[in-house]
Amino acid sequence: MNANSSGLYILLVSIHGLIRGKNLELGRDADTGGQTKYVVELATALAKHPQVERVDLVTRLVDDPKVSSDYAQPVEILSDKAQIIRLACGPRRYLRKEVLWPHLDTFADELLRYIRKVGRVPHIIHTHYADAGYVGSRVGGWLGTPLVHTGHSLGRVKQQRLLEQGTKQEIIEEHFHISTRIEAEEITLGSAALVVASTNQEIEEQYSIYDQYQPERMVVIPPGVTLEEFYPAPEDWPTPPIYQQLQRFLKEPQKPMIMAISRPAMRKNVNRLVKAFGEDPELRQLANLVVVLGQRDDISTMESGPRQVFTEIFQLIDRYDLYGHIAYPKHHNSEDVADLYRLTAKTRGVFINPALTEPFGLTLIEATACGVPIIATSDGGPRDIIAACQNGVLIDPLNIQDIQYALRQALTDTKKWEHWASNGLANVRKSFAWESHVEQYLEKVSLLPQQKVKSVFSVGREFPTTERPQWKIPDRNRLPTADRFLVTEIDNTLLGEQEALYQLIGRIRDEGHTTGVGIATGRNLESTLTMLEEWEFPMPDLLITSTGSEIYYGPKIVPDTSWQKHISYNWQPVAIREAMKNIPGLELQPPETQGKFKISYFVDPDKAPSYREIIRHLRQQQLPVKGIFSHNMYLDLVPFRASKGDALRYVALKWGLPVKRFLVAGASGNDESMLAGNTLAVVVGNYSKEIHKLRGYPQIYFAKGRYAWGILEALDYYDFFGNLSTTQPELELEPEMVAV
Repeated sequence: MNANSSGLYILLVSIHGLIRGKNLELGRDADTGGQTKYVVELATALAKHPQVERVDLVTRLVDDPKVSSDYAQPVEILSDKAQIIRLACGPRRYLRKEVLWPHLDTFADELLRYIRKVGRVPHIIHTHYADAGYVGSRVGGWLGTPLVHTGHSLGRVKQQRLLEQGTKQEIIEEHFHISTRIEAEEITLGSAALVVASTNQEIEEQYSIYDQYQPERMVVIPPGVTLEEFYPAPEDWPTPPIYQQLQRFLKEPQKPMIMAISRPAMRKNVNRLVKAFGEDPELRQLANLVVVLGQRDDISTMESGPRQVFTEIFQLIDRYDLYGHIAYPKHHNSEDVADLYRLTAKTRGVFINPALTEPFGLTLIEATACGVPIIATSDGGPRDIIAACQNGVLIDPLNIQDIQYALRQALTDTKKWEHWASNGLANVRKSFAWESHVEQYLEKVSLLPQQKVKSVFSVGREFPTTERPQWKIPDRNRLPTADRFLVTEIDNTLLGEQEALYQLIGRIRDEGHTTGVGIATGRNLESTLTMLEEWEFPMPDLLITSTGSEIYYGPKIVPDTSWQKHISYNWQPVAIREAMKNIPGLELQPPETQGKFKISYFVDPDKAPSYREIIRHLRQQQLPVKGIFSHNMYLDLVPFRASKGDALRYVALKWGLPVKRFLVAGASGNDESMLAGNTLAVVVGNYSKEIHKLRGYPQIYFAKGRYAWGILEALDYYDFFGNLSTTQPELELEPEMVAV
């Protein structure tokens, strides 16, 4: 795959379930259903379009002897332009989606690492379901890439229905982690440039109950059906293998089939269909009932939901003595599904979806494409499908008489059956072909606004001089593609000489085409942004603030929560403040200078103990901290894993860029941790005396020029925009840094 092509690069993210290109195990469990099929077919269909150069479908790598080894392959080719990428995340074993939440930050980091390896920022990140939406919101924010999202199902809707059914809130929370899911959906809806829904009902009745409901960002593009796979049976069609399985159950297998295919979930309402069939002697005379509910071996080993569904169905079969009239095969291949539809059409049967709630109903358009009339719940997607295809009727899924009447009508009215079948075949190609879906999709994507950062800086502020530097603020973060990085402190380093700053901006603009720009400062985020605004410095790609205790990525200023988790180990801010309370010569700085992982003091050197004595005092209290003393008057206490240098090396590791390709600039003891080591470093001419001890260190250049003049000197000294004059090996990272 060509990483340098100008065609569209689309990244699809679908984390849970078992996803592979062939023989999808649909219905194996609650997580391997319509969504897994949807994303594989979408990836393949997008890749066929001439505007699209590359499609990566990213999911979780599963290395588990209980499932196929296919899911442990890091790369699976779907076509010449599409592939499945599997990233390790959390335990190696297969996990249901409800327990994946603690591992999603790791998945986001791994996704970044993968993008860096590709060396090309995707034009679009399209996420599927709440878990992927959370990951995509973070990664899209870091990169400045537009986020497209498809919910597939929504947590607030699920919670409402479970509560209506009498399930207690604490049970819902315990099993589904529903509040975490809903919060992830709110974050995603707030971040998404476009939400792709399958139906108008989904937008108007489901998304509308969210705080971040923004209908102007939402569009209905129905899923497609693969017409090469789903088509009517030809005249000389041989009996398919799945028919042998059905014959084991049925006395008269040649009778019309009432076909239902779904996951074994309570909301699919298959038990009410079985009851409707069992209570109607005419239906039993007219047809056989075939229910295909995924894969099973021993229902006693299944999760409670599917186990309950099968238990109820088996009880109903026994109660109504349906043996010989109903088939419920234990196993089927994905290739069997189209054959089941064709068998239904051949026997002049009908396909039914009696679900209590149906976001779309992919099986309905598949059956339609095979020439089968459909009967479907009046909830959600089926309304749009039957309105478009004119090939069946809607039912109230709670009304058994309504289900029975619709089935009898379809099975006894020959003219209506033929009319519905022919209508469906003609209309499904117009409304639900993947080609049509992709055309609409790419049209909407092309209209997405560029991800600007004007909201961060006020616009219209004039420079005090007539010469205003012109540097287009990038729409996207350069971290994934930059091959070198300039990182500088703000105070007494970057800012101080306006003309020098203008020249630096100009040189980066003209020569730094592969250069990323970062800030590393003791200031908090708000103060940092204020200073950059006042001096009209463009938004950096990277912000390391609060003395290395916080990391943010532009242009959307997204925090790196993995870094926060990494440094939080054994951080005890309350105990630290208490231990520092009675030390003379120390005064807490104002609240606005404090941070979650930074405690800052003013130091009176005439009254306070030495820096070393203060740190020793804390260690004797079993309080591991890192202290940064600067300008002979400021003391910052941060977690022992945190500092500007540690944060910079964490970023280098995370984004796959060697530290020897970072040029760092500083002027005080606050900067020592990032200046020492394998970075290319410059100490500007107006440095503080506590940093004089670094003179003579390799790779630390003491410039004559003050402020940004010193940085400009270093650009030439290191040939920074050229070949980078360094031959040092990369820094060996400590184990704790590698394990983040």
